Amino acid sequence: MPKTRIVVGLSGGVDSSVAALLLVEQGHDVHAVFMKNWEDAQDTGYCAAAEDLEDARSVCVTLGIPLHTVNFTAEYRDRVFRYFLEEYRAGRTPNPDVLCNTEIKFKAFLDHARRLGADRIATGHYARRVAQNGRCLLLKGCDLEKDQSYFLHSLDQAQLASALFPIGGLRKRQVRERAAAAGLVTHDKKDSTGICFIGERRFRDFLNRYLPAQPGPIQTPEGEILGQHAGLMFHTIGQRQGLGIGGRRKGSGEPWYVAGKELERNALIAVQGRDHPLLFHRRLRAVAPHWLVGEPPAVPSSCQAKIRYRQPDQPCVLERLDAHTLDVSFTEPQRAIAPGQSVVFYRDDVCLGGGIIAAAYD
Repeated sequence: MPKTRIVVGLSGGVDSSVAALLLVEQGHDVHAVFMKNWEDAQDTGYCAAAEDLEDARSVCVTLGIPLHTVNFTAEYRDRVFRYFLEEYRAGRTPNPDVLCNTEIKFKAFLDHARRLGADRIATGHYARRVAQNGRCLLLKGCDLEKDQSYFLHSLDQAQLASALFPIGGLRKRQVRERAAAAGLVTHDKKDSTGICFIGERRFRDFLNRYLPAQPGPIQTPEGEILGQHAGLMFHTIGQRQGLGIGGRRKGSGEPWYVAGKELERNALIAVQGRDHPLLFHRRLRAVAPHWLVGEPPAVPSSCQAKIRYRQPDQPCVLERLDAHTLDVSFTEPQRAIAPGQSVVFYRDDVCLGGGIIAAAYD
């Protein structure tokens, strides 16, 4: 009986390396693919892609599996980066990692893997997938500090059915231990952070290359001018750093935080104090809701939600639902709800789906 061919997306990091290791140990016909998703003629030296590729090659030699390389930069620019710029231009704060999973890792990569004869694909995500009543459920990874189901909430049933998450049942410490025991060069490699195509560069410098900055006023909710911002796109709700606002004679001395953006006037609204009431809202409206099981829940429906990655689950009620919009009411006020970010819904460990935050209100 022929072995199941599984093609692993190998990034050159420890998580995908151990995903490949576990599949080899299980006796599968394992192939690895290293994806190049970003390149820019103006980039000089910041990108770790060359080092990552060498690490991926080393892992494949150790495991005795073939390595393929593929360039998805055109797909990434068209399907992910264009959306990223459009959202920032509109004053929102997008999450490109969610779209990268949907459009690149579980679409472009899946299509490429099938051309390599794959029965399934596998990634190094901390998540789990189980079959139940003819459908696939996405579950949180067992290591809740590393759980990445938040970034996978927009996958569809076909994508989930084709995917394996071999390390979803392990904790990060166990992953590194398995890598070290197998002699993988990635066992002590530092985890990558931030948006992949920005790397270690200053976010402001990177964005300035693609979007023209439009300076404007920073002001209080009452209209008092506090200073000037370099561009609304450089700021997100709840942000403290980079405002450049000094103390005021009649101020409280507490730090200033971004509480809102007024696109019509190109104004940034700032408030003083981390717990200022204007930073908290009980409700949000989301657009483009997506449900992993294919069908929306009946409303009103109680569940839990995250408005950002690694946030503890927040009890909420889904209140208004149609094909395009969703209203969410939280038990406790939520701080710094940022339009453009994803709100992701759970029922215990099961990820139900999510949507894009359009607005926060009370």
